[in-house]
Amino acid sequence: MALSRARKHELVAGYAQGLAAAPHAYLLAFKGVTVPQVTELRSRVRKAGGSYVVVKNTLALRAIEGGALGALAPHFDGPTAVAYTHGDPVALAKALTEFVKEVPAIAFKAAVIEGNRVAAAQIQEIAQLPRREELVAKLLNLLQSPISRFVRVLGALPRQFVVVVDQVRREKEKAAGAETA
Repeated sequence: MALSRARKHELVAGYAQGLAAAPHAYLLAFKGVTVPQVTELRSRVRKAGGSYVVVKNTLALRAIEGGALGALAPHFDGPTAVAYTHGDPVALAKALTEFVKEVPAIAFKAAVIEGNRVAAAQIQEIAQLPRREELVAKLLNLLQSPISRFVRVLGALPRQFVVVVDQVRREKEKAAGAETA
């Protein structure tokens, strides 16, 4: 079915607003995927904080021209879908990688993360990275560790001082008890 000129302009504007503005995007090839599988994929992508759209290649190329996704222009051939996010690219990569393992009819073509091209083989490596929240937690733990150790050392000094004073008191009591006996 042919698209009208107005509909094509709408699609290009929609692609420009979503795809071209996204800092992280994954291009997927799909062939022989069923509607329930695509529905499941859309659901997983949404849970990961992303969006999923099947694109018309010629219109998508117009929309992404000059943007970060423009570097992936050679990969816009054949059936193409784009999963993109403005949030955590690792969470989306994990969701897509898990789904690709379950449905081999879907394959990665390439990706753009923070404006950098990523080959299809490297997407698996990205999916194995810890999520942003985990990295922040580890960083905070590393920053907090020396401070908490310092506080423990400072807390130990008065405790040790009290133990020494108590031992001196006991020794004096023993000495005074020995003198009186």
